[in-house]
Amino acid sequence: MTAVQSSAEQSGVTASQDQYPAGAQVLVRDEEWLVRSSMPTEDDGTRIEVVGVSEFVRDQEAVFFSGLDRIELLDPRETALVMDDSPNYRRSRLFLEAVLRRTALPQSERRLALADSFLMDPLPYQRRPAELALSGANLRPRLLIADVVGLGKTLEIGLTLAELIRRGRGERILVVTPQHVLEQFQHELWTRFAIPLVRLDSVGIERIQREIPAGRNPFTSFKRVIVSIDTLKNTDQYQHHLEQIRWDAVVIDESHNLINRGSLRNQLARTLAPRTDALILASATPHNGDAKSFAELIGLLDPVAIRDPESYRAADIEHLFIRRTKISPEVREQMKGQWADRGPSHSVHCPATPAEEKIFEELAAVWLPGEGGTSVSSVPLFPYTLLKSFLSSHAALRATVSARIKTLEKKDDPQGTAAELAALHRLSELAADLTEADSAKFAALVRQLREEIGVGPGSDERVVVFSERVQTLEWLAEVLPAALGFKGRAARDCVRIMHGGLSDEQQMACVEEFGLADTPVRVLVTGDVASEGVNLHRQCHQLVHYDVPWSLIRIEQRNGRIDRYGQARPPEFRALILTSEVEGAKDDTVVAERLLEREDQAHRSLGTAEAVTGLYRAEAEEKSLIQDLLRGRTVDESLDARRSGADREDTGLDDFLTDFFGPVGEEAPPADPTEGTGSTPLSGTEASGGRDAASPVLPRLFDSTAHFLDDALREVYPDARERLELDRDQQSGLLSFRPPTELVHRLKALPSDYLREQRLRERMLVTFNRRLAEHSLQRARESSTSSWPEISLLTDLHPVVEWLTDKVLVGMGRQEAPMIMANVAEPIYLVQGVYSNKLGRPTVVKWMGVTWRKASREGLVDDDMVSLLRRCGVGPTMANKRRYRDPAPLREALPHVLDTAEAFLNTHRDAWDEPLREPIEQYKRRLGTWRQPTLAGERTKERLADLADSLLTTGRPLLRVLAVLVPDPDRGDGDEGPPLVSLTAPAASPSRF
Repeated sequence: MTAVQSSAEQSGVTASQDQYPAGAQVLVRDEEWLVRSSMPTEDDGTRIEVVGVSEFVRDQEAVFFSGLDRIELLDPRETALVMDDSPNYRRSRLFLEAVLRRTALPQSERRLALADSFLMDPLPYQRRPAELALSGANLRPRLLIADVVGLGKTLEIGLTLAELIRRGRGERILVVTPQHVLEQFQHELWTRFAIPLVRLDSVGIERIQREIPAGRNPFTSFKRVIVSIDTLKNTDQYQHHLEQIRWDAVVIDESHNLINRGSLRNQLARTLAPRTDALILASATPHNGDAKSFAELIGLLDPVAIRDPESYRAADIEHLFIRRTKISPEVREQMKGQWADRGPSHSVHCPATPAEEKIFEELAAVWLPGEGGTSVSSVPLFPYTLLKSFLSSHAALRATVSARIKTLEKKDDPQGTAAELAALHRLSELAADLTEADSAKFAALVRQLREEIGVGPGSDERVVVFSERVQTLEWLAEVLPAALGFKGRAARDCVRIMHGGLSDEQQMACVEEFGLADTPVRVLVTGDVASEGVNLHRQCHQLVHYDVPWSLIRIEQRNGRIDRYGQARPPEFRALILTSEVEGAKDDTVVAERLLEREDQAHRSLGTAEAVTGLYRAEAEEKSLIQDLLRGRTVDESLDARRSGADREDTGLDDFLTDFFGPVGEEAPPADPTEGTGSTPLSGTEASGGRDAASPVLPRLFDSTAHFLDDALREVYPDARERLELDRDQQSGLLSFRPPTELVHRLKALPSDYLREQRLRERMLVTFNRRLAEHSLQRARESSTSSWPEISLLTDLHPVVEWLTDKVLVGMGRQEAPMIMANVAEPIYLVQGVYSNKLGRPTVVKWMGVTWRKASREGLVDDDMVSLLRRCGVGPTMANKRRYRDPAPLREALPHVLDTAEAFLNTHRDAWDEPLREPIEQYKRRLGTWRQPTLAGERTKERLADLADSLLTTGRPLLRVLAVLVPDPDRGDGDEGPPLVSLTAPAASPSRF
């Protein structure tokens, strides 16, 4: 508590005399708005940018001119003091709690506020990205999450977005993902965090554009959306819409696809990056081995982080990325029991059939003759294309041969193509005679599925079968059901096929159906479109490589579909290895089997295989390997040469990559808590800006959100059992009710298929019981119709909680504050004080108790309102005697009370500003040394300098009178009861934030 002399009589300053300061509230067109910024104009008075506060315009952005609209500055001195006749002052307590909940956490609050609220395991490593994003190390929340496959990047993203929403920095969210993971990502964010995203796939955008006026921006119709990158990269259709809209947060998954400057994906990223506050990039393979390309990715997060894109160190950008592997110490220790250890990898040898041996003979003699021989092909790499297609299947070989024949026949060079065409026709004849009966790999696949894995009629066992070639996938999908013993309808339903040629709707349907326990699908045959980002581990722990990609990265990505966080059973892998007795034949033992062994070694010793070759891209690995094979090297010689750097240009890149991804070797990394990360782990005090991380972050009057919701329902709907058909299961904690019209309107933000399948417009099932919500989610996965759970977990972000919070706020009239009879010796005014920046975001929020003593002309401030309320006995058991008090004397003191509060805030403003100002000033110093010779570079520099300035606290504090605690007139100092509270203790320094 601090004593402050009133300055009301001396200064005579009122809020209305200060024009429209950032953070002030104004009344325009009978709605309340919060001022973000204001500036004078020549003809139309003052131009003010605002965001809606009252119910009908909440969070809507607008611009008003004082010369055109009547703009009334709401003066807290005009607050009306009203009585509360509700039992236990329930209405007042709910109102105070609602204000606490609806007030965005300030920029100064860097600790995680909601980490324990969601449907996720309490794993500290999964909280680290959110901590880094909020730590103040970055000017804005911008981060590359580069954890390897399977660690739970979607959960890390969800938690980061949730924290941004609580800070008022997540109203408008855009998530961009590959098309086949749209529903999966949407599903995780809603079921685990209660963050609804409207899925705008190709069908969804077409539907919206039919419903809205021609030319209208489809992205203004929803606040939070998820869109496929393949849809959004259509610059002709969406570029102009995206250029006209700003986002609070943008998430781009599989962001390694953005690095090629000039590509449509890169152009999309460059459009979005400057038009969003927070930017979260995610990729398990963010590096392609080229420092300049990686700098392009980092430049999206912070254009000035890297001065020279060809020469920089990990230390230059450690505040912008985080990376861990499964064997990183912090992950390894926390994962026990959450992720089954990786099971065995089996190489299943398949001796070639006589018909296949004829093709091996033809390939060895004509196409890949070995040392001293000459290939018939005019293109050196094509014989390996032929070989790989044959090692996949006879169907793939036929397609490759046919395509090459067509290409050569179009050339006007009969003599130059005659020999190769003749060889192709011979190969075509040999392939034409092959059937599944001639396929050693197919026979081995059937044996493995039926005898070793147990796939077949009457079994629930599932398996993922990968192949690189669409022709192989289509052939397998056709012949597998009968070979596995399925008949009739079961034969039609037991196998699903997935590849890049399918629509986004078809791909998502495949993934969902395979993840539901009660569907008849037992085998998913898929191309490498499913090797990135897709969760296939829910009902499956078996994977078969029908053919093996010639890339360690691709093998690891495939395996990661079932070897990931949440896998309950040890994942097992099998690869079909076609072997040949033909001398000089390059069968699967030459390349595929060695790659499988090296990937397994790297995964167990390093936690990832991507750094083994130093190429960091699957395509580059395969191309390099084939070139080495042409030189006569073995697979091991090729990989060892890449690892030792013998084949690399001396560009200094080795040290750079080691900085980022750690050394490549056969030994496990040391147990260093900073290993594998792009930033030093944040300790409790570092993450909280120097404060005790154990102290509560969220100021709360109610013990829990559940108690708040219970009382809010009783207050807003005293007849809820009849009006809402409310039913409560006391034992399980399940709430069931019919949503009223205004809540149904809010539910439009939920996934449309979820609304439809669960019939939420008719009845909602919700709970605070995490175990019940988890059980409902698990039960949904075991169904045959939908992966959406019947029961949703109520969190602070859930639409039901937000709806009731707003109903409580609307229940108190405009500029009204209740009078609460409490254990106080003199009136104590509860005042909220908020400093904001030019963007209208709070930088410091203070909750104060203020007393004004007229006789001594002295004001006293206690800057811990929640603690004060508890000391004064404000709680669910307090009595409301319904004694009405004349508010006139209390209103007379309001100007002095508010001047006291403002003087207190101004006195300590510099101390609160200091930890906010330092990182901003540091960024501006770095910006001052950044040089770009282009005009665009200078414009970027000016824009970032303006942005830095806009984050600093500006203007006067916004003050709001929330309530007044008044003494009980019937109680004297000597009466029995709790001691009466008075702000008379010695002055204490204010809390830091």
